[in-house]
Amino acid sequence: MSMAMTRKLHLNTLNQRFQKAQPEEIIRWAIEEFRPRIVLTSSFQTESVALLHMVSEIDPNQPILFLETGWHFQETLEFKRKLMELLGLTNVLELKADPTKRQASIDESGGKPYEKDPDHCCLINKVEPLQRALREFDAWISGIRRSQSKRREDISIVEEYQGDLIKINPLANVTSGDIWWYIKEHRLPKHPLFDQGYLSIGCWPCTKPVQPGDDERSGRWAGLEKTECGIHAFLKPKQAKPEKPVREAKEEGEGI
Repeated sequence: MSMAMTRKLHLNTLNQRFQKAQPEEIIRWAIEEFRPRIVLTSSFQTESVALLHMVSEIDPNQPILFLETGWHFQETLEFKRKLMELLGLTNVLELKADPTKRQASIDESGGKPYEKDPDHCCLINKVEPLQRALREFDAWISGIRRSQSKRREDISIVEEYQGDLIKINPLANVTSGDIWWYIKEHRLPKHPLFDQGYLSIGCWPCTKPVQPGDDERSGRWAGLEKTECGIHAFLKPKQAKPEKPVREAKEEGEGI
């Protein structure tokens, strides 16, 4: 099926098709459908491992974007190197902020842009680099899941955004328990900070261990109203026209 034909498919049709599908099936469809203009993003933390392993089994040369903010835990950078070697990932690309903007934000904040204005820090170091990179692609595979937080509980498996970008969330239906079953089943490693309570890991200044009973992303920007860096929010979705029930469609056609 060509990309043009895929675009004509109603999003509801694709989402119904994949609602009970295994993530591997969704990933394989996406890569075969959109190759070579499809990209994966990954933060290379513990729960990223399952998706990275699935992709490596399908195409280890699949382009993978990593946002190198300059504020990562050293453990994350080492874990990234380890996973690339273990899974044979050969096309991991690092995205960085515009150096002039980044330095200006550091200078204006006394060396701590993440404290003075965390939203602006994320904009410069994450959102803008990803925006630039996605212009080169037609489809984007993301590892976000509905169970991660309330902000994400309504995501679809396949989404379309303005600019004709298709976003695929193959793990949308997957729970943390499913991820851990997969990691154990395939004997995959976990991020070295996970056992210290870091269930979701971003930049070190803005990440803390999760407290018992809180959702797994509660350690990100703890104490602030901020819950997202912005990379999953800057795109505007195209509004899909709801499919009409079969009976309603027939009634409209009767008498013609």
